[in-house]
Amino acid sequence: MRIPACSSPSFSEKAAPFISEELKPSLAPLLGTIEHLSQQICSFDKEISRLGRQQYPETAQLRQISGVGPVTALEFVLTIGNPKRFVSSRDVGPYLGLTPRRDQSGNTDQQLKISKAGNKHLRSLLVQCAQYLLGRFSPHSNLKRWGLKLASRGGKNGKKRAITAVARKLAVLLHHLWVTGDVYEPLHNATMSSCA
Repeated sequence: MRIPACSSPSFSEKAAPFISEELKPSLAPLLGTIEHLSQQICSFDKEISRLGRQQYPETAQLRQISGVGPVTALEFVLTIGNPKRFVSSRDVGPYLGLTPRRDQSGNTDQQLKISKAGNKHLRSLLVQCAQYLLGRFSPHSNLKRWGLKLASRGGKNGKKRAITAVARKLAVLLHHLWVTGDVYEPLHNATMSSCA
């Protein structure tokens, strides 16, 4: 049995007409559970958005970037705490474990996997944002162009490396926007070159 493509919240409603009579006794309760969970998730999402707006207004500054939602913005603010404790926005990447470790010995200087230090949940959210930013449905931005260029020249693991690099750059950008209060311009470099 195949059902048409649909969003997660509308799955139970769209799937119900396609279930055969023989399967309804066993699958109807499951669809009811899925619908109930979808409603709960929706109410929790609204509560997180409300909490961000009322108690942490700085999250609005971070949500300017397409793909950064209320959960990621709130997690970033709560994990970083005081943004001024970082001398440079570039220090946020290593703090979150998004920089590669190095194996330096004698004449060798080998780049290893990321350190995975810091908050695992925030790192995971930033990676999800990076995956969205590099996807085909995200709007064009300098970050997307940079990540796609990095992925194209990276060999078989190029896409994975590009996602991690975009997540690191996104963390730096989020911190910068938070500290400076700047308005995010997705195509900043393109705007600058067209004005010159």
